[in-house]
Amino acid sequence: MITGAAAFAQSEVFPLKFSGYVRNYTGVLTESPNDFSIVQNTFNLNIEHHSDKIGVKVNPYLYHYFDRELELGLREAYLDLYFKIFDLRIGKQQIIWGKAEGVFITDVVSPKDLREFLLPDFDEIRTGITAFKANYYFGNNTLEAVWSPVFTPTQMPETGSVWSPKMEFLFPPVFDYKNAEIKASLENSELFMRFSAIGSKIDYEIVGGTFFYDDPAMRITPLINPVNIQPTGLLVAPEYHRVSMAGGSLSLPLGAVVFRAEGAYYSGRNFQTTQADIPGALVEKDHLHYMAGIDFALAGVKLSSHFIHEHILNYEEEIQNWESETMLTFLAKKDFLREKLWIELFGYVGLDTSDALVRPKLTYSTADGFDTQTEANMFFGDKSRFDQCDKNDMVYLKPKYSI
Repeated sequence: MITGAAAFAQSEVFPLKFSGYVRNYTGVLTESPNDFSIVQNTFNLNIEHHSDKIGVKVNPYLYHYFDRELELGLREAYLDLYFKIFDLRIGKQQIIWGKAEGVFITDVVSPKDLREFLLPDFDEIRTGITAFKANYYFGNNTLEAVWSPVFTPTQMPETGSVWSPKMEFLFPPVFDYKNAEIKASLENSELFMRFSAIGSKIDYEIVGGTFFYDDPAMRITPLINPVNIQPTGLLVAPEYHRVSMAGGSLSLPLGAVVFRAEGAYYSGRNFQTTQADIPGALVEKDHLHYMAGIDFALAGVKLSSHFIHEHILNYEEEIQNWESETMLTFLAKKDFLREKLWIELFGYVGLDTSDALVRPKLTYSTADGFDTQTEANMFFGDKSRFDQCDKNDMVYLKPKYSI
């Protein structure tokens, strides 16, 4: 006899589909004394229902750590309403835009969870936002509008984490978060638009939006002793500022090669400046970010590489960021034993900064639903983006059972 929730889940009127996984994630630093960088047990559950007129998805997750409190979260929880030529999605949702892999150019709707840097799977790096999303379909084209009434920022590493930015101060810092909160109001809501087309020869997207930039800009100013007019400390104030963005992406098959490109123009980004070795105010500049890449296969190996460039317009020498930064990503992936064993090599290489993050990975499926990942993260560089993590070279093991 089936009663209660089980009867509801199995009813023909409202059938529910359950999926998810249980996973252990254990990482150890390669540098002595070989501390554990993370020991995490994960339970992830997807509960879904789809019919001709409605759809529902709820995705709770649970993170258990050895060195912090239990974390219970909700990655997605939304309702879909299906109509003849348009759909509505209401609730907390992950929204993915663009063609680039491993970088965020026009993929700006869902903020990021960077508490573990760029190392988690990308479906875990993206944070769900509360939004109303409408898709209007005509032919092979889609017009998408996303309105989010509440700003959701990037989750940054906690103080003391091995992934927290290494910031050198001449004086003790004092943190002030009063300007880091964006009040929920109609004026502070965010709007995103996308037109996408799927053709026989080319797929492309045109996007735009007005929103708060998800990563904080750090306004850092000196605290002055009124008696001797000497600096006694630094006031560090994270701030979030509204930007406008326009851009697009495309995917074009050319024989055995797929060409991909993506670009975005940001108006109103804020950058930190320095004066006389003392961090100072923020300056507002426009910012260009674009990518070009190819995907192809050679001798059974799937290969991909992206050339990525960033440029600050009307640059000033006091800005802490470089005027231009160029990065290359590469991916090589091959399967063995009838897709039971996958060997993968992924990396970021800074062409201007001479730094890199290299990630070899091996995934082995021993039974239906069960696989084990073994991966290493190796950082290289000198006084650059990835060099800040140079002492965080690590290896980890991820046994995972999916249902």
